[in-house]
Amino acid sequence: MPILAVDVGGSHVKILLSGEARRRRVESGPTMTPQQMVDAVQNLASGWTWDRVTIGVPSVVQDHRVLLEPVHLGEGWVNFDFAAGFGCPVRVINDAAMQALGSYHGGTMLFLGLGTGLGTAMVAEGVVLPMELGHLPYRDGLTFEEYLGEQGRKRLGAARWRKHVWRVVEKLRAALQPNDVVIGGGNAKKLGSLPEGTRMGDNANAFLGAFRLWDVP
Repeated sequence: MPILAVDVGGSHVKILLSGEARRRRVESGPTMTPQQMVDAVQNLASGWTWDRVTIGVPSVVQDHRVLLEPVHLGEGWVNFDFAAGFGCPVRVINDAAMQALGSYHGGTMLFLGLGTGLGTAMVAEGVVLPMELGHLPYRDGLTFEEYLGEQGRKRLGAARWRKHVWRVVEKLRAALQPNDVVIGGGNAKKLGSLPEGTRMGDNANAFLGAFRLWDVP
């Protein structure tokens, strides 16, 4: 039963079909609605056939339903019926949690996704725990996401942004006590070197997480 994995981000939507080697992508942006995403994915996936779909969305997700409108996308995502849109069974998960699941090796792992925003999740003994740590207050009335997301990187400059990434990693490590820390997302490669005790994620792990999600009851 082939699975179509859909990774929705603030700048691009990326897709991969199980058994295929090469992903495809299309631009998203701050006005993309869920119906526009569904239409774009179906056009992008021309020539592929699938029986199930996994969608990673940059927002709060519960029971495969989006509960809050994504900050960096358009409106209409809350309670949108993705199964009706794709015409097959669909599982929806927070995008950071999806990549975290694909990055997991065991124990308790903290995942930080550096991209348009800041995605966060933990996996503990195989159980995915989506989090919204990026919205917690950090400094000067701003949140972790406003410092570590793309706008924060542009505002601070590369050197100061990297220092704040390292500081936030240490704060979250001290608070959550993971035995593994993975830094992923599109901006992870812009760190240069990683904070001590962390490992680099891979955006391809989002697709692995999407496929693994169907192995979870």
